[in-house]
Amino acid sequence: MTDSEIEELMKVMRDSCHIELLVGEKYGIKTAIRTQKKHLEDETERQRSRITKRGKGPESSTETSKEGALETSDHQIMPPENMVPGDMNGRDPLLIIQGANTGTSAVISVPETSSDDDGKRHGKKKQRRKRNRELGDDGEDRQREHPFIVTEPGELARGKKNGLDYLFHLYEQCGRFLEEVQQICKERGEKYPTKVTNQVFRHAKHVGASYINKPKMRHYVHCYALHCLSIEHSNHLRKLFKNRGESVGAWRQACYYPLVEMARENHWDIEGVFNRNDRLRIWYVPTRLRQLCHIEKGKECS
Repeated sequence: MTDSEIEELMKVMRDSCHIELLVGEKYGIKTAIRTQKKHLEDETERQRSRITKRGKGPESSTETSKEGALETSDHQIMPPENMVPGDMNGRDPLLIIQGANTGTSAVISVPETSSDDDGKRHGKKKQRRKRNRELGDDGEDRQREHPFIVTEPGELARGKKNGLDYLFHLYEQCGRFLEEVQQICKERGEKYPTKVTNQVFRHAKHVGASYINKPKMRHYVHCYALHCLSIEHSNHLRKLFKNRGESVGAWRQACYYPLVEMARENHWDIEGVFNRNDRLRIWYVPTRLRQLCHIEKGKECS
């Protein structure tokens, strides 16, 4: 059916059956008709291709065409006996479309949702994902954190920002929470963690420090490692990136390479570099740092 025929059909439905279709329902009807038409065209094309490949006589072609016609008729959904035009006022209306040339009938289900509904549903999904990111492990609200900016040592961040001194302070605070967890486990006679694990983050949230969370602390742990292993190099990077006006993400990436050089000097034992430092031994070596060390070691060996 052409668009003009579809419009004429909708006009008949409105005038004769007194059915008022919403904009989304009209769009759904047109989409369903186009989809069915494309399906029939594709099926006809497949039948034609099979006939061409077989390369048999006209008798075989006639039989194949009949088979194709039967398959096409099977795809058409016949209306139920008890269906009446008034049923189209429901939420899932069915439209009986009379073929313009073939005289065949088919029932096309009109989609319940339109493109506007899809947009709303997509927006709700984004809001739900954003909400989940703001939730803690037990589903409670987590305090929104101000973003970090690159600051020099001793410099306070302005506005609704957090400086790097505050970031490093959070790691020191995690060490104290680990000690508290170890003490509690010893009193209960339980096995206690030796590194900062999920148990420590849960304890921090339990005592009200919801601003300390696993994703953030694991994200910047190599920056804190550089601060502990070579504070001179760490301060130099902070001043350099602050003067350039670089983002905290660029500064974070730059903190990897001095640690790779330290691992090179220690025969690529980055685990040992962490364990030999009192403040770092409680933190796991970041996966990305391990990968960079492995890549550089491979280049050196080759």
